[in-house]
Amino acid sequence: MSRSARRTVLGALTLGAAAVAAGLSIPGKAISRPRRELYRRPFDPVPEPDPDGLLLPTNVTDGSREIQGYASATSVNAGDSIDFHVTVARPQPFTVTVYRIGHYAGAGSRLMKVSEELAGSPQPIPAVGRKTGLIDCEWPVAWTLRVPADWSSGLFLAVFESRDGHRASTPFVVREDRRRADFLLVLPFTTYAAYNMWPLDGRTGKSLYRGYRAAGSVGGPAERAYQVSFNRPYSRGGRPKLFALDVAAAQWLETNGYDVAYASGVDLHEGRIDPDRYRALVFSGHDEYWSSEMRDVLEKAFRTGTHCAFLGANNVYWNIRLDADRRGRAGRVVTCYKEHPDPTPGRSGPTMLWRNMGEGRPHAEARLLGVQYNGIPKTPVPLVVREAGHWLWAGTGVRDGDRIRNLVGGEADGHDPVLPLGYDAQQVILSNSPYTDAQGRGGKVQNTSLCVTPKGTIMFAAGTFHWPLALVDSGCTDARIQRATRNLFDRMRSPSGR
Repeated sequence: MSRSARRTVLGALTLGAAAVAAGLSIPGKAISRPRRELYRRPFDPVPEPDPDGLLLPTNVTDGSREIQGYASATSVNAGDSIDFHVTVARPQPFTVTVYRIGHYAGAGSRLMKVSEELAGSPQPIPAVGRKTGLIDCEWPVAWTLRVPADWSSGLFLAVFESRDGHRASTPFVVREDRRRADFLLVLPFTTYAAYNMWPLDGRTGKSLYRGYRAAGSVGGPAERAYQVSFNRPYSRGGRPKLFALDVAAAQWLETNGYDVAYASGVDLHEGRIDPDRYRALVFSGHDEYWSSEMRDVLEKAFRTGTHCAFLGANNVYWNIRLDADRRGRAGRVVTCYKEHPDPTPGRSGPTMLWRNMGEGRPHAEARLLGVQYNGIPKTPVPLVVREAGHWLWAGTGVRDGDRIRNLVGGEADGHDPVLPLGYDAQQVILSNSPYTDAQGRGGKVQNTSLCVTPKGTIMFAAGTFHWPLALVDSGCTDARIQRATRNLFDRMRSPSGR
């Protein structure tokens, strides 16, 4: 991502609702005396993004590991339990505060639970796997949250705070498996794990993109891991890369009163999701890493009449496996060899680009989504409107050729005429936005796509990272995109729109 594009995304994180949603406030909840003392301590946010481009409003580092933690699962069903594993730099008490992200009259989040003071102790950085670069923590359980059965499904943050005033966090999802809802918002935890380079300590950390060279500088593919674990904190303060996109989508849906439930991509993989319970599956941000099991659920859902909406870009890009961790727990390790030979291909083949699998590229993203990743804009550029008479643009006042400022940024998708849809549908290209990529190559074009099958089932792909940010208070806020997105969701939830 370019520096200016990154600034736009990172700026959105620090503004208004997104900052509150990150768990930095505790509206409307009494706090015991010890907690009040903790919250009076100075709070010194880290002002700069880490090497992966995420601004984390916390006051810890991976080198010092003042306090950090991770969850035992990406999601938990209401009424069940989830564990948290926490380390502190020196033995001392700490607490865990759980927030639900939503609208809440503009507050952005709501305090749901505060733990008692817990005994904290330092935990080790595990040895790095010699063959795959796997970093898989085996820390003991520090606290168990028994999720009340009456908690609403949602995107949650557990905030860890040590007695000396340091804070970090980790996200998780609460599901309601028996509930029907208009929309299911699916959070991209496999992509969170892929980009996570914990620990960013100058010597140990690895992601599926890079790792450290012997001299301590950040390397590239030669130093990267082939496997990454959910059993570790997210770098520095605990917000995954581009978490702001998912926060924005969740807040916008709840602000507008839509009936929405939540799940993680791992839930798709594990078969916990029954798409028949929802009118639409919604993928909120950057959802790049997909197992064959995840993709099977998506394709079956769409074929049988469940709408699908991808609000970001570069989705369904890498084929992955979800493997067991060192303790044998299934689905806790993301495996992706990419351009390197995969020694143990799964049933769908080697872990490589979906678009390069099979003769004739039958699994290319564009055959399913209508568009696919085609570059990283050097700087954010306007989204150029096309087909202004389409129902998606109704009430926005746009005309063909209108330019919506800064909307194409981060990464972009485009239509490839060589790759027709893999199903019978009418496709409409709703934007045609020229851009220059991060390598200075011109001639790139971003496209927003909407496909409708003869049954009326919708497949929408925004084709830019900045679409979700336009829905909330950020540097990309735009009332026209907000109206267009309402048009889409209203159409998907209406009985006639299915």
